[in-house]
Amino acid sequence: MSELSRSSKYRATPDLPLPDAERERLVERLNTAYESGKVGADAYQGLLDTVFSATTLGQVAPVVEALPGEVTYDVPAVIHSGTQRPGELAAARPASPILGVAIAGGVVLAILVLLGVLGVILF
Repeated sequence: MSELSRSSKYRATPDLPLPDAERERLVERLNTAYESGKVGADAYQGLLDTVFSATTLGQVAPVVEALPGEVTYDVPAVIHSGTQRPGELAAARPASPILGVAIAGGVVLAILVLLGVLGVILF
């Protein structure tokens, strides 16, 4: 129904052999499309002949183009939806006390190193 992208395996690697598992998957998709009325009887027979006579991925590209799109996921990518309305910012989380201790420790360490370096230079 739509043109395949260049990155499609049927376009990117058209000379690779057509695996039997891929042929069976295409036949199943073609049968489902025919049963649901998305592929007519005349087109179905021609596409089926193409699938069975093909030896490379490129030869079945017209069949894949004629088939309806395929859902490649079971669950949408939304993992967690917030409680605020769209466009609202979430409240800031309180700073971790460990972060404050780490920053204070880093400052003390930097001062000690600086004093040590100055002590070596001056004495």
